[in-house]
Amino acid sequence: MLGFVARRLTYLVPVLLAVSLLTFLIASLLPGDLAYVILGDQATPDKVEALRHDMGLDQPLLIRYVGWLGHILQGDFGRSFRTGQTVLQAVAERLPVSFELMILAELAGLLIGVPLAIVCAARSGGAFDRFVTSSAFGMLSVPTFLSAILLIYLFAVELRLLPATGYVPFAEDPLGNLRFMALPALTLGFAEWPGIMRVLRSDMIATLQEDFIALARAKGLKPSRILFVHALKPSSLTLVTVTGINIGRLMGGAVIVESIFALPGIGRLLVGAIYTRDLVILQGVVLLVATGFVIMNFIVDMLYAVLDPRIRHGHA
Repeated sequence: MLGFVARRLTYLVPVLLAVSLLTFLIASLLPGDLAYVILGDQATPDKVEALRHDMGLDQPLLIRYVGWLGHILQGDFGRSFRTGQTVLQAVAERLPVSFELMILAELAGLLIGVPLAIVCAARSGGAFDRFVTSSAFGMLSVPTFLSAILLIYLFAVELRLLPATGYVPFAEDPLGNLRFMALPALTLGFAEWPGIMRVLRSDMIATLQEDFIALARAKGLKPSRILFVHALKPSSLTLVTVTGINIGRLMGGAVIVESIFALPGIGRLLVGAIYTRDLVILQGVVLLVATGFVIMNFIVDMLYAVLDPRIRHGHA
């Protein structure tokens, strides 16, 4: 297992370097001059030239990247030229909101998708299976913002059960926090459960046709034990992959959902940085989000090795 982890870490380093390079290039090759953006109406040729020199914008691109990467490795992601707040401070304030939203959304997707997948696999080809499969296919076509609007109209406007916008920290009011997070989490969860259900259903149908399942049935084991003990674990490898990839989807979906529901998370921070052309915040947030996505894929690889020993021994 240690050798497997070491090999994966070796692959992780060049990927993170590539992510940092792409992030730097995206922010560096945007049209416009950052010095003019910072100075605004006070921009004069002398002030612009002095600011470009202070920020290193007059240096070659490669030298700027090496210097920027050196600061990143020391934990210095830069400071917003508009608010004076460092990138790490801005992210630390908003990360708990986005992290809670992603966890609740993923739980909602799993709580809906996994039971439906098990029931559909056990009754493959039946009326319920056809109905759920068709519903999942239809839900894949529904955009996130449309689901958010429909949920707001139903639960906030008509039924008046949940608030439409706003946020309360969990430490201040746990129940109020969950009430404000319910609709955003359901919005993202509704976008996630169809993929979870379809993947797990297909894998479980194939697993239920294996010889060891027939042997378990011949021994007289209960159908529930066969489904949850013998069939679910071998069928969960692809589910782990989908769950890990969904983290990236949730990060992207959070940008829209946090804006609709007025949640002070990473998504709104990113949108605000784009509108104000705060490239330092934009660059730092994109790098942190991309790094988080890469690390999540690494964790998924580790879960593979736990679920299937053949993978860590190199025989899969």
